[in-house]
Amino acid sequence: MPLTDHITFQEGGLVPAVIVDDVSGQVLTLCYMDADALARTLETGEVHVFRRSKKRVMKKGETSGHTQAVKAIFIDCDGNSLVVRVDQKVAACHAGYFTCYYTKYSPESDATEIIGEKVFDPGEVY
Repeated sequence: MPLTDHITFQEGGLVPAVIVDDVSGQVLTLCYMDADALARTLETGEVHVFRRSKKRVMKKGETSGHTQAVKAIFIDCDGNSLVVRVDQKVAACHAGYFTCYYTKYSPESDATEIIGEKVFDPGEVY
């Protein structure tokens, strides 16, 4: 049975996909896929996403070269979200960090702290 038969695409024909680094286990980003992005991901072995802001499918890293090679795809029990384990080239975050989740919130102090380190200069890439 094809993967799309297991997925319930939500409003707008999208399914959320949590992208995780296969080596470190770090959550890299949350993106959305439509049927076309998922098909291209399966076809090429590299993550493709539906960019809601641009209203189009794009290959993750098509501008930066920081691509994500798919290692495994997991479907949740309701079929309405995915976890995609990837081999991340350089970094996932357009702000220069390995993961988009580089800021930690502390409820004790009601403050945020940057806990990640920049791995590239976005000004040199974008």
